[in-house]
Amino acid sequence: MSLPKILIINQPFNKNTGGGITLSNLFCNWGRKNLAVACSGYLLTDKMDPTICNNYYQLGSKERKWIFPLNLFRRKYYSGPVNIDDRANTKQKVVVERSKFRVKLILDYIVPIFDYIGVSHFQAKTKLSSSFCKWLDAIDPDVYYMQAASREGILFCNELIKYKKRPVIFHMMDDWPSLVGIKGPMKNFWERKIDNEFRQLLNEADLLMGISDYMCEEYKNRYGKKFVTFHNPINLNFWKKAQRNNYQLANTPTILYAGRIGLGIDKSLENIAEAIESVNKILQSNIKFIIQTEIAPNWIKNFNNVHHQKFVAYEDLPRVFSQADILVLPYDFSPESQSYIKYSMPTKAPEYMASGTPIIIFAPEDTALVQYAEKYHWAAVVTENSVPVLIENLKKLFFDRSLREQIATTAKNIAETRHDSVQVAREFEQLIFTTVGKKVIV
Repeated sequence: MSLPKILIINQPFNKNTGGGITLSNLFCNWGRKNLAVACSGYLLTDKMDPTICNNYYQLGSKERKWIFPLNLFRRKYYSGPVNIDDRANTKQKVVVERSKFRVKLILDYIVPIFDYIGVSHFQAKTKLSSSFCKWLDAIDPDVYYMQAASREGILFCNELIKYKKRPVIFHMMDDWPSLVGIKGPMKNFWERKIDNEFRQLLNEADLLMGISDYMCEEYKNRYGKKFVTFHNPINLNFWKKAQRNNYQLANTPTILYAGRIGLGIDKSLENIAEAIESVNKILQSNIKFIIQTEIAPNWIKNFNNVHHQKFVAYEDLPRVFSQADILVLPYDFSPESQSYIKYSMPTKAPEYMASGTPIIIFAPEDTALVQYAEKYHWAAVVTENSVPVLIENLKKLFFDRSLREQIATTAKNIAETRHDSVQVAREFEQLIFTTVGKKVIV
């Protein structure tokens, strides 16, 4: 049986973001001649991975329209097809130089204001241009695989479905709709409106996917729809090439966090740094806390044993993860943060498991991450937002070699039985075949 042609909406393939890594692993065996991607220009960079898919349409200035006066300041993005194999051409068309000051100004000041007053929900709209429709008609996909993380993304998906009917697979990564009604004078209005628009999209979908079991359970209750769990699978052979098997502590032990900073994570990272500083004083030790993120958090200068390092190439992650003595997975405890991350599953969780390094989770009890770890015992878990409690758990991990080995061994076994990309990708592919077969394409 030939593979269906899939158009992926709103998520490119790459190895430097959680979404891109998850997508790459789910579609690892599909064959790039049967894949195409359409997404906004700000999501496309020169770090995209052409090995799985090289056929892109960049939704740029022809499709994405901003309201006045924002249209006077927006960056100009190319609109049209992009072949990722042609690196020189790709960089010319895709990579738009960004001012660090401008990005910081927008993220720290403008975005929070727009979110509060509700402007962010209609500041831009992505429409179907004649150029995009021509490209869409030419590739003539058999099925849509869609993601959306904003009202703009929902409306674009709904508009695309109206233009060309195809079976729809919708995959939810974060429970961002739960944040819409949290603040601002227009919160109730936008909560109702976006909920109605989102339900319209769900009603059009033939297969619904969530990022965790907890999300799928919640969405069944909230939306009355069945969701199937798919989060990041991993290539076991890739991770086994540098897998840790020795649980003796290094002379200068290290605790590593690798990932993003910001909403849902930053405060807990700072608490972990404070706890490590206290452990060093109590034990007269020199434990280092390494934070591997794109930029260093502002508070890092307050701690002597906290060190920032830039992201490494994805190919180097097995070595970096296995060289650490402990890996940490944090989530913040604030109500807003919990609403955002409650049903999410970090892309790096299966990668941490496969590394062979023991894991400690510092996160609220009522999250998908904690529920998963407590059910299968693949990490030490701290669910109380307390630095003293965190200190005691860290001391226990450092004193008890057998505990470190037990946690790491269990995690490796869970990675093999539940996150093997060969098995998960096969299940993912079978569901797509079944979904396409349910509908007659006209």
